[in-house]
Amino acid sequence: MPVTSTDGASAELILMRAPTPLPGSPYLLWLPALGVPARHYLPLAQALARLGVGVALHEWRGLGSSDRRAGRRCDWGYRQLLDDIDSSASIAAAAWSGGRWWVGGHSLGGQFACLLASRVPAAPAGILLAASGAPYWRCFAHPHWVRLAYLAAPWLARLVGYLPGRRIGFGGNEARGVISDWAATGRTGCYGGHGINEDLEYLLAAQRAPVLALRVTGDWLVPAASLDFLLGKMPHAQAHVDVLAGRSGMDAAHFGWMKQPDEVAHRFAKVVAHA
Repeated sequence: MPVTSTDGASAELILMRAPTPLPGSPYLLWLPALGVPARHYLPLAQALARLGVGVALHEWRGLGSSDRRAGRRCDWGYRQLLDDIDSSASIAAAAWSGGRWWVGGHSLGGQFACLLASRVPAAPAGILLAASGAPYWRCFAHPHWVRLAYLAAPWLARLVGYLPGRRIGFGGNEARGVISDWAATGRTGCYGGHGINEDLEYLLAAQRAPVLALRVTGDWLVPAASLDFLLGKMPHAQAHVDVLAGRSGMDAAHFGWMKQPDEVAHRFAKVVAHA
C-alpha cells in the first residue's frame, strides 16, 4: 500500500494478511532495524500470518521503496521518521478496520515502537520487541568507546553529507539528522530530536501497554542492560523478557534470527492469542 507523509515523502507499506486470523483479527505494525529494508522481514511476516496474525511492514525513509535517499541535499531526522510511522499506522488501521493492533520492532524499530505506543490516542494491545534496547552509552561493555562513536558518527555524517553506513558496516546510508538524533540519545539516554515539540520521555513514562521483549544471547549491539534501560522508561507497562539463543559472530546474534524467525513468530503469536 502507498504511504505518503505530511511533507510528501512516500514509501510502500507491505501488508501480510493471515489466511485464518486469530479471534479479533489481530495485526502487528512492524518497524525494522536501522538500515534494514522492510522486505527483509517477509519471512517473519509470513510465519506470523500462518499463525493467524496479520503484519504491516513499515519502510524507513531512505531505504527500499522510499522515494528519498540521504545526501547532502536530502536530510531528515527523528521528527520525520515519527511522522512516517504515524502515516503507516493510519494505513494499517484502515486495512484491518476493527482489528486489535500491536506494534513491534527490531533494534531501533523497537525503540520507535515504544515511542509510537506512547504517542497515539488509541493505545495498542501491546508492544513486541526483538533484539531491541536503548543505545545509552553506559549500558555497554566498553562504554567509553561507544561514547566516542556517538561523537564521531555525526561528525562523519556532516563531513560526507550522510553517514556512509554501507561502507563502514553500520546501518544503511543514513541521513545526518537521524544520526544526530540517534547519537544524542546514545550520549544522554533521553529521546528527542530536532523539531520535536513533544516530551518523549514524559510520554514514555506514561506508556501502559504491556511489553514482550525477546533478548538474544551474545547480542553485543543490545546487551541486557540496554534492554533494561529501555523498559525502565516505561514503569507503568507490564514487561516480560524472554531469551533467545544467539549465533556466534559479530552481528549474527543481532540479525541471525531474521533468517529463521519461526521461534520469534511463535512467541509473538502466543502472546497475541492470549491477550
